[in-house]
Amino acid sequence: MSQEFADYRGEALPAYKLLKKLLTQRISSGAWSSGEPVPSENEMTQALGLSRMTINRAIRELTAEGLLYRTQGVGTFVAQQKSPSALFEVKNIADEITARGHTHLSRVIRLEEIEAGQAPWPTGEALGSRVFRSVLVHCDNGAPLQREERLVNAEVTPHYLDQDFTSTTPNVYLGTCHPITRGTHTVEAVLPSTQQAQELEIDPAEPCLKLLRTTWSGDTVISQVALLYPGSRGRLEGSFGI
Repeated sequence: MSQEFADYRGEALPAYKLLKKLLTQRISSGAWSSGEPVPSENEMTQALGLSRMTINRAIRELTAEGLLYRTQGVGTFVAQQKSPSALFEVKNIADEITARGHTHLSRVIRLEEIEAGQAPWPTGEALGSRVFRSVLVHCDNGAPLQREERLVNAEVTPHYLDQDFTSTTPNVYLGTCHPITRGTHTVEAVLPSTQQAQELEIDPAEPCLKLLRTTWSGDTVISQVALLYPGSRGRLEGSFGI
């Protein structure tokens, strides 16, 4: 690490910025992986000959930027790098994950039929009196990235509960049965419930992004889905033009 830092010394930047550059390079190159502890401030002081104040500032700023996280009394660790998901398009999360060269895994939490009045959010009469509900957690290289809770119009998709959603996704199956013609969605910041935090393997105090989407095929509402992303692992992105 000392030799790597010495290679940056020729750049006309403050020492804390040079250290940030070195640590960022180690993270982005994969030399340090998510969850791995980084050297302590004392260790870096001895190895690099920098002041404790300089090292503390670099660590503090990288923590604020989401590259590192601190656990009081334990140490500083590499944060789980945020994975992008589509905001303006309806994409298959398995395709998004594999496109990054990662491995997608689905955990099926629940598959059941419920009455419309038992839905976890207001649906109106759009989905009819019979509703299928599925809850899945999609993982990126084993780390939970998205909790998907979906309500499906059972009258037009009668075989939904028969599908193996560990080998395909609800998005793919529904898109095959009922091609999407339009949709609406809203995004908000929320705190997870205790159950949701357990399923996503996060602290209940961690903020999450929630996307609520309704999709139609022709004039028929096919499904409503609530997608929950841990704030430390995922981000929503999209593009538009005029």
